[in-house]
Amino acid sequence: MGINVLIVDDSAVVREILTQVLGAARDIKVLAAVPDPIFAMQRMKMHWPDVIVLDIEMPRMDGLTFLRRIMAERPTPVVICSSLTEKGADITMDALSAGAVSIVTKPTINLKAFLQDIGNDLVQEVRAAASAKMGAMRPGSNSTHVPAPKLTADAMLGAPSGKAMFRTTDKLIALGTSTGGTQALEFLLPKLPTNCPAVVVVQHMPEQFTRAFAERLNRISAVEVLEAKNGDRLMPGLVLIAPGGRHLLVKRSGAQYIAEVKDGPLVSRHRPSVDVLFRSVAISAGSNALGVIMTGMGDDGARGMREMHDAGARTLAQDEKSCVVFGMPKEAIAHGGVDEVVSLTQIGQTLASQRS
Repeated sequence: MGINVLIVDDSAVVREILTQVLGAARDIKVLAAVPDPIFAMQRMKMHWPDVIVLDIEMPRMDGLTFLRRIMAERPTPVVICSSLTEKGADITMDALSAGAVSIVTKPTINLKAFLQDIGNDLVQEVRAAASAKMGAMRPGSNSTHVPAPKLTADAMLGAPSGKAMFRTTDKLIALGTSTGGTQALEFLLPKLPTNCPAVVVVQHMPEQFTRAFAERLNRISAVEVLEAKNGDRLMPGLVLIAPGGRHLLVKRSGAQYIAEVKDGPLVSRHRPSVDVLFRSVAISAGSNALGVIMTGMGDDGARGMREMHDAGARTLAQDEKSCVVFGMPKEAIAHGGVDEVVSLTQIGQTLASQRS
């Protein structure tokens, strides 16, 4: 069976291009492309879609109001198609918190060429959304049409040497997540005490959005949450979110952990990549680290988690029942790098129990 998609965007150009891009995929059928939520609700009475691609700023009813109405009436996977603006980022964070599963960005200029270039990304986001479990526990890039070669973390740093990392009292928590991860992190981070170990996070998210996301998490958490900058010192009670479009690594400098934020190629088809972060933590922290891989599509993080495991770190994977998409944890389990498979609630309890 194909994936039935409804496009809701007030721009006729966007509707036309998205219809062409999605309609070219064999497994996707565009039911309709409408200019606002009022028209959308009329069409949905006739045929409810599997996935909705939704703009945020529209006439008559804004996308956020429409999204909340859908989630209250009949939870349905929604991919937000949002502009790359500061205002758009803040509203999009509200949409993700309200239940949207992912974001596709669009610029304010050169729109047609941009949307054609990210066609493959959009198709993958719609497929991921279609596989999302909307009943799962909820707390609240440069790709082209031809997929880029799938690089490993070797493209950013060498593999762990296999030498045992000495134990210290300096603990570190590394989290990796994708589709559904924004809601999961909103559930987890407010549970962390201010004396918890430093936390580094890769959440697959476009540029311009990670800063707004970090600010949102900071407002609801006792710990300090920031978008990572190169050279940041990792300290107890601090959570660093990898910036969209750049890799986040951890290096050891004497008795301290330091964040490295680097440009580089897509790794496991992502930037930032969980594999890159986890490998750097395996090298720099070894058995002093706790690694957690959570909801998301694909296999980013699976190899890196195995490297953390082999370096002596404790490793956790979110269970299928509480995942929106079980892809990333499933692949990490298959690679043999997971010590325990636990629910999102249990992950929260484990993180809250950690002390620096």
